Amino acid sequence: MHRVEAIIFAASEPVTRSVLARVVGASCSIDLLIDDIREELRGRPYDLIAVAGGWKHLTRPAYADAIRAAVGGSEKAVDLTQSEVLVMMAIAYFQPITRGELSSFFGKEVSRDLIGRLRGAGLIASGPRSPTPGAPYTYVTTKAFLLEFGLDTLRDLPDFEALEDAGLLSKEKLLAGDIPARLANGEDDEEEPEANVDQPS
Repeated sequence: MHRVEAIIFAASEPVTRSVLARVVGASCSIDLLIDDIREELRGRPYDLIAVAGGWKHLTRPAYADAIRAAVGGSEKAVDLTQSEVLVMMAIAYFQPITRGELSSFFGKEVSRDLIGRLRGAGLIASGPRSPTPGAPYTYVTTKAFLLEFGLDTLRDLPDFEALEDAGLLSKEKLLAGDIPARLANGEDDEEEPEANVDQPS
């Protein structure tokens, strides 16, 4: 158990099941070891979290304000504009998806610059070529996306229909183009609020 915890603690990236199995042996139950470690960490300011296909030590959200006050924001935090969040959301739910399909979905052109910023942040990557004429690139989310949003797999995304039922998302509004017109040029004016997406502390 201590070897597993030490490996996860020392790793900069989430540690996968296969890596841990090499250390403790295939006959050992990784899940039981993780459960035991998490039980020992109960009441501590950090926990062992399943994220991006592995496990990682992360501080608990309740301590985020104290950490920011002491050491500032995470250098890895990604500041996304409202337009970028909407496009990122569409890619996450409907991947693999082309830029043309995104533009059709929103009823406005999604700029190459906006896609470039999401790629530059490491949140999306090129997927398989679309079978449509011209074989355009598709876009998919990355492991960095899972890390940034604290997800183990894409199955952990909130259920799209549940978001609609809760009134948090409306597919009709998205399809009607009820989003910022600035998607077309990839720029945001000063009045548009930014969504500050911090990496889990």
